[in-house]
Amino acid sequence: MSVISREVARWVIGASVAAILVGVGWLTVSSSGDAFADAAPTLPTVIVSKPLVQSLDSRLAFLGQFSAVDKVELRAQVGGTLKGIHFKDGQLVKKGALLFTIDPVPYEIRLAQAKALLQRSNARLAYAKSEYHRADELARNEAGSVQNMEQRKSDWQEADAAVADANAQIRDAQFDLDHCQIVAPFTGRIGNHQVSVGNLVAGSRAAGSPTTLLATIVSQDPVYLDFDMSESDYKKYKSFKVGRNEERSDQVKIAASGRDEYVTPGTLDFIDNSLNRSSGTIHARATVPNPDNKLTPGEFARVQVIASAAVPTLLVPDAAVLPDQSHFFVLTVGDDGVVVPKGVETGGMRSGLRVIKSGITANDRVMIGGLPFAAPGAKVDATEGDIKADNEQVKD
Repeated sequence: MSVISREVARWVIGASVAAILVGVGWLTVSSSGDAFADAAPTLPTVIVSKPLVQSLDSRLAFLGQFSAVDKVELRAQVGGTLKGIHFKDGQLVKKGALLFTIDPVPYEIRLAQAKALLQRSNARLAYAKSEYHRADELARNEAGSVQNMEQRKSDWQEADAAVADANAQIRDAQFDLDHCQIVAPFTGRIGNHQVSVGNLVAGSRAAGSPTTLLATIVSQDPVYLDFDMSESDYKKYKSFKVGRNEERSDQVKIAASGRDEYVTPGTLDFIDNSLNRSSGTIHARATVPNPDNKLTPGEFARVQVIASAAVPTLLVPDAAVLPDQSHFFVLTVGDDGVVVPKGVETGGMRSGLRVIKSGITANDRVMIGGLPFAAPGAKVDATEGDIKADNEQVKD
């Protein structure tokens, strides 16, 4: 009774006042006639039930923040005048979708020049090859010098190298021309455009000035949930994880988008290789499927990580747990119908019910209904009820 001092005192005083008022009323009615002389006081009716017992694992709760798996700053590889923007700001774009167009005319001209150079080089190669064969034939018939034959051979090799160089210039010019169109590197949501049509864009290949940021794009499915574990929590998880290879030990449950229910699944796939010395925490990350794009990078969410194997656990409705300063208690009803308060140690919410770590047993009859009509030490009329599990949620 020391644990439930002040709250219990209030209830006892209230019950005493109520009893006095009921007694005065009964005496008044009795003095007016004999109809109620033999009437007995009615006991308050309450609902009781034994705690629900379920085999549950222990979980650690953390606050995390979503981040994109892929994030890219879109910058041009070639410079020029921006001719077109082919998306709406904030739009979800598919991989390969056209986003920006840079004026291609200068690069088309350069490609045509490279192709013309290849034609000249091919012509020189054909001529040099013919001259070499003629000089080689003369040298064999002793009508020409070996020195002349070797010179023609050198011209042939030089012309062949010129053809290779022309082909390389064509590839280079084609590369620049192809990159006048900037496409989405992956499926994701694009931000707002940073440059308007008509502006001059600096590319990375010229390297004459800093490159121009055009927009940013982030992937949407899946997303990362980043959070930090304290050293003690990390030790609990590591002890549970040792010797376990089953996938369930890496599964997490997430309450996202302002919801109380831990219904979003995820997989814990990364824990950093060292603790942060200044904060005493270690960084962890879960990968979360996001097929409907409801989760947004930068959004906060709560996550539960399994930290121990499943054991029998007592569960009661959260409304049945009453506060008393810094402690908690529940009201139980004995076989004689007397209300007995019992201090309890509580845990988190599981299956919509409050976990009771200690203080009561599986055979105690816990009051789950009619709490305002009963006080510790009072006698009540107890009716048996049932405690039913709800879906996974949290209220604390």
